[in-house]
Amino acid sequence: MYLFFSTAAVLFLFTVSPLLYVKLYWKIKYSYYVFRSWFSDHWSRLREKEEKSKYDAFISYNFSDEQWVMNQLLPNLEGNGSSFKLCLHHRDFELGRNIVDNIVTAVYSSRKTICVVSKNFLRSEWCSLEIQLASYRLFDEHRDVLLLVFLEPIAERQLSPYHHMRKVMLKKTYLQWPGSNCINPSQAQELFWNQLRRAIRAGSRLETEQNDTKILL
Repeated sequence: MYLFFSTAAVLFLFTVSPLLYVKLYWKIKYSYYVFRSWFSDHWSRLREKEEKSKYDAFISYNFSDEQWVMNQLLPNLEGNGSSFKLCLHHRDFELGRNIVDNIVTAVYSSRKTICVVSKNFLRSEWCSLEIQLASYRLFDEHRDVLLLVFLEPIAERQLSPYHHMRKVMLKKTYLQWPGSNCINPSQAQELFWNQLRRAIRAGSRLETEQNDTKILL
């Protein structure tokens, strides 16, 4: 019985799929081009506002890493004389607005997007969307708008499903948060914050991608 139903289902799919393809091909294609036109127009209008960005950086992170963001990243970027204006989910997203619209606005109203990458980050669908939007700006607009900060060592096999991130890592520098096994953690952390501040202050136009190297602390 199982074999019969399985075979019937397969035959049904093979029969119906070509008919649907023929019937709906042009409708699907038309809808695709309409969406792409709207999408391009939407992004171009947001891109025009980029030069007058509301924030210096949008911080993309998983809720599980919020303690590091609040205790380490915020004091070192918004305090200590840095005076950067950061965009955070819990503080700057518009209440009652669709989450996707909030993410799009955050990415495009910030000069940079800083992705705080951890194993928790990789498991989050929302974090995946945020890095995809920032990657779109990076590769489509040729703007240096994406910064990767790794909170913990992550094996390459764990990154293999995330082709957007791997593509970025091949073209861009990234920062590794110094672990407790550093010889001089305080000095390594000071270097880390200096490098991150410099990267945020840098212009948004890509200039020497080919010479970018990994920053490992």
